Amino acid sequence: MKKKIICLFLPLLLLLFFSCNSDDEPIALFSSLDATLVDREVVIDNVIACAASNQDSNAVSVFLFPRDGASDINFYETESIDVDKNDYSEYTRNDAGLVAVFNGYLLKYEIVPEIEKWVIVSFEEEGKIHLSNPIRLKQISKPTEYLPQNIMIQPSNMPIFSWEDGTFDDSKIYFHVVSNNNNDLLSGTYTFEKMFQYYKLDNVVLNITEQEPPALEINQDYNFTLLAVSEDNWVNMFSEIQFNVQ
Repeated sequence: MKKKIICLFLPLLLLLFFSCNSDDEPIALFSSLDATLVDREVVIDNVIACAASNQDSNAVSVFLFPRDGASDINFYETESIDVDKNDYSEYTRNDAGLVAVFNGYLLKYEIVPEIEKWVIVSFEEEGKIHLSNPIRLKQISKPTEYLPQNIMIQPSNMPIFSWEDGTFDDSKIYFHVVSNNNNDLLSGTYTFEKMFQYYKLDNVVLNITEQEPPALEINQDYNFTLLAVSEDNWVNMFSEIQFNVQ
């Protein structure tokens, strides 16, 4: 058998189990990522995902953006950090459940890993399997900092948000969300700069907002959430503040 993978060919490790669907037909459930990709067309580096350690527990949240049409979302992890992150035979599926974020606009897995490791998120879209970049968990060596005080706002009907890094200065990109009091995502954007203006896209390098964001209403409370992400997709800083338009 040949495995079709864009930009990458890996050896096969076939580990599978069987269960039944509602029609009692067998469905193969693969435990390794390498086995899952057999005879499938794969698009690498095409799932937006990152991970952060939680503030008040030993849990780690692995966030992902499920594009419209995404299905069969899965999460794979290595046994430790001391492996080749690009060797898919090192990854086995974790059966943790998905949790909605911003009312389902984003999703996350919550896990409690005892050691640091690599993880990959996958989903199916248009008949292809899409994979995230390998995510380096750093819950021990670089636990995520929660620093709302590092965010500054210039209030207006199109407020300007700026921020400073925390202790860790290796963040490469910044993901920011403006949401309302119902926790609905109004805008979700990425910048390389430590500044974003609602809703200006001049310095935005990636926009996951699916619809035109609404104008912010006077005397209404909103939230601004910031994730400072390193090159290996670990969240160095997670900050959230409330603001209103006057």
